[in-house]
Amino acid sequence: MKSKKLWSWLALAFGALYFALPLLGTLEFSLRARRGVYSLDAYRSVLADPQFRETFSYSVVMAIFTILVGALIVVPTAYWVRLKLPHWRPVVEFITLLPLVIPPIVIVFGYIRLYNTSSILPLTGTTTGTNVLLMLGYATLSLPYMYRAVDTGLRTIDVGTLTEAAQSLGAGWSTILARVILPNVLVAVLSGAFITFAIVIGEFVLASLLNRPAFGPYMQLTGANKAYEPAALAVIAFSITWICMGLIQLVTRFSKHTNAKR
Repeated sequence: MKSKKLWSWLALAFGALYFALPLLGTLEFSLRARRGVYSLDAYRSVLADPQFRETFSYSVVMAIFTILVGALIVVPTAYWVRLKLPHWRPVVEFITLLPLVIPPIVIVFGYIRLYNTSSILPLTGTTTGTNVLLMLGYATLSLPYMYRAVDTGLRTIDVGTLTEAAQSLGAGWSTILARVILPNVLVAVLSGAFITFAIVIGEFVLASLLNRPAFGPYMQLTGANKAYEPAALAVIAFSITWICMGLIQLVTRFSKHTNAKR
């Protein structure tokens, strides 16, 4: 028994070192912009760059719209599948997993082929159309995570009973979704939203090939032309990802405490 615990702790320590050492090395390198001493010069240079603010703001706005669109698509779909079409659930789960199998470069080339300036719907011919196309691509990439988060949230509630109770009080389908189902799966939606935010901030392929000023292409361009600033950007990107993961845990724990009080 003691040997099993020892091996478990050794495996945990090895995993922690495997993930932590590259991050610590990147952090240490990002602080060496000034010769001979540690400094935050690389971070000051990045934060003072107008392109950083422009691209980061653009990605944040795109992430917000992607989360809204993803929630509007996924919540009603997952709810309807669980309530009325349970036999279609394996098919829907398979469809939502396709973005994990199909590379983003295939998706974006399909978009360019279907929506170029010579097609019936020339979305790539305007800035707004290209932004919409990019947002839909982001929603596609985040679909597996958003759907599974919402589906897990729906498993924790009695969808049928809640729907029947709401209908008996005269509620329509839109009211049921907005005032009954969504509040009960809000924590699950937020979990999917944080993961979506992290995906959008770090995505490169879609934004680069659609020629949009997103944060991912900016990181690649900086990495090709500078030395210490890319390491600073990598630390910032990792920090954003870990903040999102921490928010997921915080929201989940807050939800558990709230349910326990009830």
